[in-house]
Amino acid sequence: MTRQHHRPMQPGDRFFEGIETGGDPARIREAGDQAATILVRGARASTDPAVADRLLRLAESEGIETIAEAWSGAPADTLAGCLWRLFLVRQWVYADPAGAAAEFSAGRSAQVARVVAGVADPPGPDEVRAMIDEVLRGIVSGDFADVLFRAAAFTRVVAVGRSHLDHEASRILLLSEQLEHAAHAELAHPLT
Repeated sequence: MTRQHHRPMQPGDRFFEGIETGGDPARIREAGDQAATILVRGARASTDPAVADRLLRLAESEGIETIAEAWSGAPADTLAGCLWRLFLVRQWVYADPAGAAAEFSAGRSAQVARVVAGVADPPGPDEVRAMIDEVLRGIVSGDFADVLFRAAAFTRVVAVGRSHLDHEASRILLLSEQLEHAAHAELAHPLT
């Protein structure tokens, strides 16, 4: 039996039509921006005190990681970019509360330490987790600029602590500067 030779199929436009992609990056970014706006601006309009707790628990209960990934490329002076940075800080504190407490405690000599209210002395892992949650509750119940200033202060104290402990501090210092810059921008004109 002789097998006939045929030309292999050439991928053309129709071939690629059926291939699913990861989504349009512009649409993903737009969805992330809209979610950030709803979380920051919409949540504040709520009179339900449980909204703040639900916002904090999104990562555990609703899989906010997917939305947060859409925020990851956002500039630091946007709502999405700010939420990404706040999300990172909270994830880090919850992943390593003992390390966060040790670094925060080592950095308490910083002038900015007084800005971060509500931290026990000395701060332990539970106290640092409670403090970061209290800061983030401000997204709903307080002024967003204040949330950013407090998160900037917390990360600046940690950066000082890291340098005192001879740990690498440049990334967390940059994060602190970005949060502080965004807070000033929020005061001048609400971030979008």
